[in-house]
Amino acid sequence: MDKTALRNAATVIVLRDATTRPRVLMGQRGKDAAFMPSKFVFPGGAVDAVDAAIPLATQPAPVCAAALARDSDLAPALLVAAATRELWEETGLLIGAPDVRAGTMDKPQGWRGYLGTGHLPDGTDLTFLFRAITPPGRPRRFDARFFLVEAGALRNDPDDFSRAEEELGHLHWVPLDEVRGYDMPFITEVVLAELAARLDGRAAPGVPFFDNRTDISRFSRL
Repeated sequence: MDKTALRNAATVIVLRDATTRPRVLMGQRGKDAAFMPSKFVFPGGAVDAVDAAIPLATQPAPVCAAALARDSDLAPALLVAAATRELWEETGLLIGAPDVRAGTMDKPQGWRGYLGTGHLPDGTDLTFLFRAITPPGRPRRFDARFFLVEAGALRNDPDDFSRAEEELGHLHWVPLDEVRGYDMPFITEVVLAELAARLDGRAAPGVPFFDNRTDISRFSRL
């Protein structure tokens, strides 16, 4: 597969203490990573084909689903499933709802640990916050959807990362008033600014979309 081809991706911003001193969960990519080495980022990664086989316990809210479907050929449920799996793989944190189907369905690779908890992804846990496409010329390119989830939706201990399976190191909760001191990708800074605007009630309606499918960068709201 062409590693520079545009891949769909899902990223999860877990927010804690929103009404007091807001914190977000971040980790550091490896120094030898081909994409954004050593940068502090949110948990997330590419959508896998197997994600399409995972049913949701509950579909996302209509407003969220409509924004996810706008200018996209992906089913919103697929993106919710991918976000749920990536959060589980990279942090060991569990979102979703208990569902008897998790114990009876086939457990494909990549989903065995998650489904073993007896949960299925719950679309109502996630809020669609941001969409961004990596500009041309980068070693990896993603059409990334950023989801926001409140730490209160987690089904396990928010400070226990012992079940994390891959990629991110130095997982910890970063106060928003300290996050500017971290080495982050530009797009992560932009997304954090949008989150801060939402928390302060300053955000414009709709979901911001940085569209870099071509050499001409476009900005819109979904």
